[in-house]
Amino acid sequence: MINFLRKIFIKDYKNIQDEKVREKHGVLASIIGIVFNSVLFLMKLVIGIFTSSMSIISDALNNMTDFGSSIVSFVGFKLSGKKADKEHPYGHERIEYITGMITSFIILLVGALLIYNSITALIEQDKSANFSIWAFIILGVSILLKIMLGFIYKGLGKAIGSVALQANMQDSFNDVLSTSIVLVASLIQFFVPETWWLDSSVSLLVAIFIIYSGIKMVKESASPLIGEVPNQDFVNKVVAEIKTYEGVLGVHDVMFHSYGPTKTFMMCHVEIDGYENTFKSHDLIDNIEKEVSRKYGINLTIHMDPVDTRNDELPVLGEIIEKTLQNLDISLTFHDLRVISGPTHTNVVFDVVIPTEYKGNKSEIAIKIRRAIKEYKSNYETVINFDENYID
Repeated sequence: MINFLRKIFIKDYKNIQDEKVREKHGVLASIIGIVFNSVLFLMKLVIGIFTSSMSIISDALNNMTDFGSSIVSFVGFKLSGKKADKEHPYGHERIEYITGMITSFIILLVGALLIYNSITALIEQDKSANFSIWAFIILGVSILLKIMLGFIYKGLGKAIGSVALQANMQDSFNDVLSTSIVLVASLIQFFVPETWWLDSSVSLLVAIFIIYSGIKMVKESASPLIGEVPNQDFVNKVVAEIKTYEGVLGVHDVMFHSYGPTKTFMMCHVEIDGYENTFKSHDLIDNIEKEVSRKYGINLTIHMDPVDTRNDELPVLGEIIEKTLQNLDISLTFHDLRVISGPTHTNVVFDVVIPTEYKGNKSEIAIKIRRAIKEYKSNYETVINFDENYID
């Protein structure tokens, strides 16, 4: 059904890397959400007022916030599809994450209001609820419509990798659970009137569940804005692709920046033979940038690192450094090893990559490597640049 909707309403629907195609997916999901949630809100509100059921009215208000969230998502996708401008050279796609967070805050607000109303009703011993067969029918229809809406959000969100639509999907499935609880409690109270407290108690449980879901969605929406680690499998594929080019000796200092689902920037250092013709090496780097960027839908920038392939001491020094690092922690790595000779001493220069989970200190690393290199040759001085690992 999802692909059927995409084919009908979205031209070139498979080209999800295109900003306009992504925008149309989001707009379609938002419009469907607006229609579904407005119908659900009106049905539940009418039957909730008719039966004087606080749990059904609360469920209706929950759908009203979903209606508002769909409007927020609609506006968010329209704005995120705007082209880059002078103030925002990387585009506006991160607005999609912001709308997902706004949705989460709305859910938290509704949960807090429901908790207050439920506790108040329990304290006042509200026994006004009077259920009918129509209440059960409408609640059952609501559950079916919400299941359908949740799968629509899931399919469209998965198609474009949308955080906002995944948040809406989670909210829809939460509504299925909450409405189901309301339905079961209503049936029990209908047949056993003495259980008047079920209406308010179930409303309180639903509210707590909504609060939990809202907190979880805040975290999921905030993570891309703060700057989360990229998919490691994807990084490995790109790096492996670069290494397939003849003339590439190694890849290091990989960095990713994401400004939205289709705005990914990758930077890395590529090692090449320092004795190779400069124009030939530069041409190689240019080709890698263009071809890999096109294949993986990223903006790739490469810094060319010349390697001294004729210095016989480099392999020996590399082995000493690697052994010392592995004895400290197997996650420590190094790159950009160079030997710069002078009249009184020789500098051994290289970078050590520090993983985020490393518990040791940099001074310990420096002391042990300097000691190992001094044992190899006393006139060798060690110059270490410490790098942070931005992809693990």
